[in-house]
Formats: sequence, C-alpha cells, structure tokens
Amino acid sequence: MAEIQEYDLIVIGGGPAGYAGAIRAGQLGKKVACIEMERAGGTCLNWGCIPTKALLKSAELYQKMKHADIYGLSVKEVTFDFAKVIERSRGVSNQMAKGVEFLLKKNKVDYFIGRAVVNAPGMVSITEGEHNGKFFKTKNILVATGCKMRRIPGIEYDDARVMTSREALAGKSLPKSVIIVGAGAIGVEFAYFYNALGSKVTLVEMLPQILPVEDAEISRTLSRALVKQGIDIHTDTRCENFRTGKGGVKVDLVQGDKKTEVEAEVLLSAIGVVANIDHVFASNLKPELDRNYLKVGDDYETSIKGIYGAGDIIGPPWLAHVATFEAVSAVNGMFGHGTPKRVKVFPGCTYCQPQVASTGLTEKAAKAEGLDIKVGKFPFTASGKAVASAESEGFVKVISDAKTGEIYGAHIIGSEATELIAEYGLAVEMEATVDEIHQTIHAHPTLSEAVMEAAAATLGEAIHI
Repeated sequence: MAEIQEYDLIVIGGGPAGYAGAIRAGQLGKKVACIEMERAGGTCLNWGCIPTKALLKSAELYQKMKHADIYGLSVKEVTFDFAKVIERSRGVSNQMAKGVEFLLKKNKVDYFIGRAVVNAPGMVSITEGEHNGKFFKTKNILVATGCKMRRIPGIEYDDARVMTSREALAGKSLPKSVIIVGAGAIGVEFAYFYNALGSKVTLVEMLPQILPVEDAEISRTLSRALVKQGIDIHTDTRCENFRTGKGGVKVDLVQGDKKTEVEAEVLLSAIGVVANIDHVFASNLKPELDRNYLKVGDDYETSIKGIYGAGDIIGPPWLAHVATFEAVSAVNGMFGHGTPKRVKVFPGCTYCQPQVASTGLTEKAAKAEGLDIKVGKFPFTASGKAVASAESEGFVKVISDAKTGEIYGAHIIGSEATELIAEYGLAVEMEATVDEIHQTIHAHPTLSEAVMEAAAATLGEAIHI
C-alpha cells in the first residue's frame, strides 16, 4: 500500500481562492498541498480575468491608433494580426501561471495536478492524472473548485459557431459578426473587444439594463457609449429558437410582443456560471448546499467539520479578488490567526472603454433600504487631466448619508475607473465621510481629482462645476 502523506491543510483548486489560501497557510508555517485539475491560476488567470485584459488592451490601443489625429499624430495605416493578439493573451496567462507556481514552491506548498476527491473528513485522494491513486490525510480541507460557464440549454456548443468565453480566448480568427447573449461584465467586455476590432456585434440582455448589478445611471451611460461605438444592444429581450448552420447562427430576439430574427457568424454565450461541485465529494459525503453552491458559515466552514469552502464555489459575487480575500480569511481563521471575515463590500469592475467600477450601495439599493442619502457627481468633462488625455467621457458618483456624510457607495464610469475605485473602497471600509475625501488633497492634474470633486459636490462645494 502506498504511503499516505499527512498535511495540516489540503486545498482543492488552484485558482485565486485556492492558491492564495495555500500560500497563506505556507506563510503561517503549515504543511500544505494544493491540488489543481489544469494549471495554477484557475479560470481567472488562464481563461478569464488576465487573458481578457490582454485582449482588451490590444483593442484599446488599436482604437487609439486609429484616432491618433485627436492627439495631433499621423498614422497612415493601422492593421492587426488577430492570431498574434490571441497569442499575446495566451503568453500573458502562461507567464502569470508560472509566477503562481513559483510562489507555491517559494512557500513550500506541495503542488499536484489532478482531480481531487474528498473521501471523508480529513481524507483526500487524487483520481485522475499522473498522481492518480495518491491518498492524503489532513487536518483541514479547503474546497476552492470555482465555477464554469453556464451553457444555454438545447443548443450544441461546437467551439466554432457557438462558444463560451473560454473558447473565444483561443479563437483562431476574428468573426465578421457576433451575437453575445448576456450583458454582464464578460458579455460587455467581449462586445467591446470584438466591436473595436471590426466585428458586427449584437449584445442581448434579458434584464432591463446592461451590467445589471451596476447603478442604473452608470449602465445607461455605458449603453449610450457602446451604441455610439457601433454595438447593437437589446435589453429586456429574450433569445429563442436558436438555429445553427454552416453559415452561422440565427436567433429570435423577443421583446414583449415584438420578435426579430438576427443572424451572425458566431454566438458567444455569457449567461453566468455554475458551480464546479460535481465529483468533488465522495457519494456518501453530502455537505449542505445552497442553490448548488457550498453553504458555509461565518468562518467558511461547511456543514462538515474540518471542511471549508471559499471563492466562487460558495456563491456570488463571482470575483477573483473576493475569492482571494475569502480564502485567506478562512485559512487565518482555521489556524487561529485572527477572526475570519465574510465579504460585504467589494469593488466590481468592467474593463470595456469607458471602464466601469463600483463599490458599496447603488442609489436604488440605498433608497430601497430607506436610507436618507445625498448624491454627489462630477463629470470627467470638467477634469483637466481627462480633457488633456482626450478621455473625458463619464463621471464619478458618490452616495452618502444625508446627515453624517458617511459614504455608502461609489460608482465610476470613465478612463481608469477600475483603478480609481480603490480609494472609495477604502473609504467605505473605514466608514469615511465625503468631507474627509474632500479635505484630502489630490494631486493636480490627475483623474483622481474627480473622486475628490464628487465628494465635494455632495456638500455643494465642488470647485470645477
């Protein structure tokens, strides 16, 4: 019988939750193993956040070069090689995955490629891959197996005409036309990418607005910007009667009593995610679930003692930075290094152009909670840095308590919104007020001045509007 290795912690999954949790346990001097089915970094690093940002940067630069005359520059011809755009994206992912593997090694984490199964509390085995048949005994188990893309029922995914974002990230050629079903962050980002490179894009969302989780005013502003860029947007619209053929895909768009047929070379499904829960636990081991996600307590422990969950596998929000925070918090708690903390406030980002970023309550949510609020706004058209950079689209919006000025939420649409939101994330975490943001001197000229001026606008003290 093969020797059974013993660990303080075994982490199942090597994505932003799994590798971060494993590294944190290593930092605490624990004996740790991390088991990942594909490659360290998980979906985010290999098939999600990181490679898409590489694609979006190529699209953004292509558009800037096409409009170089705005900056007084002359470019005779701008072209692109789609295969090289994809190749660079894959190269970025590969580089970052190697970095994660190095960090696991640096922190003395034993790293295995294979499918892990929790056989019993304190017992894990590998059932596929080169380490098939290995058994491990452990004091703690952290399940961080994440999610995979949800698929539209009744339609065949062939990775050529019908695909998810994963297949799109390895595309061989730029499609002439694309129907994107689902206008969350993934759908919107791919709509921007394909449109920027010249594809005819139809973006469909069954809810009343694109980016449904964002502030309504932000979503309306983004929708107008994307339509101006040439994207055909349909909200409050259902997709029915999918038909695939050699020429592409046909779909009926249904809005109320109106039905319209649209056709494209490719259909990209971006309708959400489902939990990677199948085959993680032995058939006789049944942790409590909530809508097929692992149900955990405030300490991230499941209904089975010694088994914890973190990241996408425990449900929304499905965000890499939230997953990392949860896993680190769970590991700190299980080894007595502080009290675990569940995530309540977090930044959400969409990396199209203009960018969208938010944290805390939307205006609608604040009103629904019965809060007495004030709203401050500052447009980037009044920002010297934004105008000088020819990136003056959008605004900063801050929501605060009408009496105390405590910041409940902030929403930004515009250049570098995803970088600017961090200040308001800290503000909400520290229960800061709009006056404290206003009284903090921000360098001039910077885009961050808009963050300060929005806070000042809440008090009626903004200088530049």
